Amino acid sequence: MSTNHRPVTPTLDRVTVPADMRALSDRELKSLADELRAETISAVSVTGGHLGAGLGVVELTVALHAVFEAPRDKIIWDVGHQCYPHKILTGRRERIRTLRMEGGLSGFTKRSESEFDPFGAAHSSTSISAALGFAAARDLGGDPGDAVAVIGDGSMSAGMAFEAMNNAGHLKKRMFIILNDNEMSIAPPVGALSAYLSKLYAGTPLHELKEVAKGAVKFLPEPFQEGAKRARDMLKGMAVGGTLFESLGISYIGPIDGHDLDQLLPVLRAAKSRATGPVLIHVLTKKGKGYAPAERARDKGHATGKFDVITGEQVKAPSNAPSYTSVFAKSLIREAESDGKIVAITAAMPDGTGLNLFAERFPARLFDVGIAEQHAVTFAAGLAAGGLKPFCALYSTFLQRGYDQIVHDVAIQRLPVRFAIDRAGLVGADGATHAGSFDIAFLANLPDMVVMAAADEAELVHMVATAAAIDDRPSAFRFPRGEGVGVDMPERGIPLEIGKGRIIREGSRVALLSFGTRLAEVKKAAESLAARGLSPTVADARFAKPLDRELILQLARHHEALITIEEGAVGGFGSHVAQLLAEEGAFDHGLKFRSMVLPDIFIDQASPEAMYRVAGMEAAQIEAKVLATLGVESLGKRA
Repeated sequence: MSTNHRPVTPTLDRVTVPADMRALSDRELKSLADELRAETISAVSVTGGHLGAGLGVVELTVALHAVFEAPRDKIIWDVGHQCYPHKILTGRRERIRTLRMEGGLSGFTKRSESEFDPFGAAHSSTSISAALGFAAARDLGGDPGDAVAVIGDGSMSAGMAFEAMNNAGHLKKRMFIILNDNEMSIAPPVGALSAYLSKLYAGTPLHELKEVAKGAVKFLPEPFQEGAKRARDMLKGMAVGGTLFESLGISYIGPIDGHDLDQLLPVLRAAKSRATGPVLIHVLTKKGKGYAPAERARDKGHATGKFDVITGEQVKAPSNAPSYTSVFAKSLIREAESDGKIVAITAAMPDGTGLNLFAERFPARLFDVGIAEQHAVTFAAGLAAGGLKPFCALYSTFLQRGYDQIVHDVAIQRLPVRFAIDRAGLVGADGATHAGSFDIAFLANLPDMVVMAAADEAELVHMVATAAAIDDRPSAFRFPRGEGVGVDMPERGIPLEIGKGRIIREGSRVALLSFGTRLAEVKKAAESLAARGLSPTVADARFAKPLDRELILQLARHHEALITIEEGAVGGFGSHVAQLLAEEGAFDHGLKFRSMVLPDIFIDQASPEAMYRVAGMEAAQIEAKVLATLGVESLGKRA
């Protein structure tokens, strides 16, 4: 007697687009979630990226796509770190191992990548505003369907989220806010609770769901009842569930276990079928859920390089040079050891900015304000006005969010806030949304602002000391992501003379004036040109504001051509140099001036080297620029 066994097709293999999920039973959706988690882990082990956030929303992703009808319904992921499982379920599984690579999938949602990404979100706290926009557009004859914002509790710390909720409550548009809370997670409920919620959520009017969730708490084991109560009543110290959200005109449901599809599915189905206005569903999740190495990690596997799936051990390329971020942090600690007025501010990025090291040494002098860059800047201004020496450490791309505060609260009042600008220039795998392209231009235009850029890690040490010494006006110093160039490091920073650059090598005919870490490529270009018989002068500007007038005019007088090089958009250092040269009449004497800046495009993710190649800022391209400026088609062979 023989028995025929048909091979069982994995559930994930049966899902190409979310519509395929509507043929699956709830039991099959649970299998799908397990397979989706494994696929996410496998993919990120190959590419690196944001792992923990995605693992925390696997069940939520499955539930949302099973209940809502994307792309007709608009699901907006905020901040986007958690979108990898969403990408796998929306026709991109075959490309998922190209995440964050050149020519591959973005690490965030991206409108140009898929119709299932209705709104790009790589900076946090924008989803509720965007979802409300979709809802309002729908009601005025625009795209049909529901709007769903999935926002983390960290993103809720930004004022923009509350501005949007206030407006949503006022407009009373039907929309859904999924509050993904992974800070107050309780253990998954068992047995009676799941059964009770499944039965009651499925048949309960929407306005009663809140009371059902409250009553269901008693089914939790005793130790978790208090945790559930705290999770319901508090979100980062602010009351919810009948007070804050409902006072804004938003119906509140929760908290519910975000890893239990027996709760998620009936709640979402009930909300979708009965909602008439804005609804917030409070979902408790665990970052890194289902992958032990991520769950054990201090950051729950937030951002990781390529890793071994079995051990979780990351594969990292060896480096002899320290990272710019660690150099900044250690330099700031040294300054703070001898100056008790130095304090540091970060906006939810203590690890990313290196200020976790500062916090270990001076816990009372580190302020993490959450994802609230506007507040961070004005808070720093208040600290400065109160007599302290604040260092506000933000990524360049996030500093953009506090620009009005830089102008109004810092610059106009001439308060000595020190901006430590990390991730300046092109950053690699995070792509255009995280590139630090604009800070030179938007800071150097402000009166009395000191703007510096470190050419290497040793210069960064000196610039930290310089900023600490500036006590009569605001200042900023920028540095890139990644490792330094391996120069000898000073024991302690020495304050630089404000507005003074330095000559690196003397030459003739053409002067290359670098601002920032392109100096290493400039020196390579100069060496190559020298080997061919043309020896340029190389200078490091150090300051974009104030400019070193004496140095710049000297270079203009004694060279046929002057070329500036910077890791920033047009309108920055080179533009200020051109303005100076024009006002001083340097062009009247035939000076050839060129400015190498980032091109007028958003450069997609790739390695930093590849991105700078696209930008035209590698040594060979600098060399070509020199030859073209001088009108020299070719030089002799290398000596």
